[in-house]
Amino acid sequence: MTNTRKMVMIAILSALSFVLMLFSFPLIPGASFLKVDFSIIPMFLALIMYDYKSSFGVLILRSLLKLLLDNRGAETYIGLPMNIVALNLFLASFAILWKNKETLASFIKASIVGTVLLTLSMLLLNYVYAVPLYATFANFDISATIGLGNYLIAMVTPFNIVEGILMAVIFYLAYVACKPILERYRNS
Repeated sequence: MTNTRKMVMIAILSALSFVLMLFSFPLIPGASFLKVDFSIIPMFLALIMYDYKSSFGVLILRSLLKLLLDNRGAETYIGLPMNIVALNLFLASFAILWKNKETLASFIKASIVGTVLLTLSMLLLNYVYAVPLYATFANFDISATIGLGNYLIAMVTPFNIVEGILMAVIFYLAYVACKPILERYRNS
């Protein structure tokens, strides 16, 4: 495979990831700002077809497109870096635990580790980064309204656990459906 073909495919997957990012939806009633999207699917495809570095490239290019084409001010400037960190950890768990041995057992292990890393990183980032910045720059102090502990335990934790499970299940279904095509692509 040529380098040009690989770069074109990464660009296509990045654009697809950006489009999927536009179709987000909330999971928890009363926390409409906690949204899930399936922009990670093209990142997983890059991981399967190429490597972790390529999937990270799709993540970064998708994020740049979001910043340039769908910037929502404080929401984007605060939320996007958190999203990059969390999705990178989720992808890394699959790159380390599943990529070299594509079995159902290693997929489940990667899903569990990825979901735990996603959840822990978002708890930490919300605590030290997002909540203070939203209070300062967006005039939205979650600590004053429902309390920081309630927010982290009742909203952030369940949201990220469900998000991790959803992403893993959707990816697995897409992987199984596309496996013959992906195998042909890998072997070309």
